[in-house]
Amino acid sequence: MSDIFVIGDVQGCYTQLRQLVDKIDAVSPQARLLFAGDLVNRGPESLDTLRYVRSLGDRANSVLGNHDLHLLAVAHQVKKAHRSDTLNDILAADDRDDLLEWLRQRPLAIDCGDRHLLVHAGVFPDWSFAQCLALAQEIETTLRGSEFVALLRNMYGNLPDQWHDDLQGIDRQRCIINAFTRMRFCHHNGRMDFELKEGSNQAPQHLLPWFDLAQRRTQADTIIFGHWSTLGLVLRDNLISLDTGCVWGGKLSAVRLSDRLLIQVDSPQHVVPF
Repeated sequence: MSDIFVIGDVQGCYTQLRQLVDKIDAVSPQARLLFAGDLVNRGPESLDTLRYVRSLGDRANSVLGNHDLHLLAVAHQVKKAHRSDTLNDILAADDRDDLLEWLRQRPLAIDCGDRHLLVHAGVFPDWSFAQCLALAQEIETTLRGSEFVALLRNMYGNLPDQWHDDLQGIDRQRCIINAFTRMRFCHHNGRMDFELKEGSNQAPQHLLPWFDLAQRRTQADTIIFGHWSTLGLVLRDNLISLDTGCVWGGKLSAVRLSDRLLIQVDSPQHVVPF
């Protein structure tokens, strides 16, 4: 595997991102940079972050996170901004349309090679590696097409919360989006739970982290994700969790996939945890 670093949730922490990339460049100047989504929101420099990642061109790519999709929904006036949002600098920027168009073209899943799959939050236990990519492409095709505003308008909601191959229409799209961008815990039968946001050791007996379900078909693959700051850094043979709470006063983390080299920078607390 060539040098690929995956970077956890930046969430508008541009200063820490530049520090982290400087550290990566000192080790491997030509390394490809992949981001686990949530490039923007809650941190203080969402506009600079988005501009910088876009400026990296073919060197970088990012999967879409829930905050990235939220930005698109707010920008296209299908969702109101939250009080905690820090998106106004993007929405008021002269180059906002170019930035939003670039963001709309991002994937929901990236095949990193050597059976490594990057998503923002998780994958259903029923999904194989190939099915993850195919289902991600279903959403990507719609999001990049002329009907994308309708998708943004209808993607919100918790149901259906369990995957079935015969799901159709917006129910199918919403279920796929929720798995890739919002999933943390599941019931033992694979049904998603959206209430609990704590770490994996605080789950009640009827819930498990999605990746610990015995029936997970991607057990032989390595899934890389962010999204779950209360879970933090996890490095297993078949799992890499990279949201280390940069915006909450934790760290911004990157891992080289070939050898699991970990590079981190400390971050000040931009947001007080709920």
